[in-house]
Amino acid sequence: MEYVYGALLLNAAGKSIDEKALTGVLSAAGVSPDAARVKALLASLEGVNLGEVLAKAETFAAPAAAPVAAEKKDGKGEKKEEEKKEEKGVSEEEAAEGLSALFG
Repeated sequence: MEYVYGALLLNAAGKSIDEKALTGVLSAAGVSPDAARVKALLASLEGVNLGEVLAKAETFAAPAAAPVAAEKKDGKGEKKEEEKKEEKGVSEEEAAEGLSALFG
């Protein structure tokens, strides 16, 4: 991801995205650049107008969440909430113990 971020940074600064510039940005960020990965990224970005792509990406808004249905006043909504709490079953402590077994 650092390589892509470097290319986006160069694009935002109005600089050309080439091997020397991308390697310089990565080095300045403390990343040891891999020449093969730099060349692969540059090859994939060849002919791509990042400004245009980013402008199109910004026009697509995330879909809005569906409105929550109003709970009925007869108490059924409360029962559903109680059932959901009971379904959870595993407490956070139990989950943490299980994770510690994975990582020693």
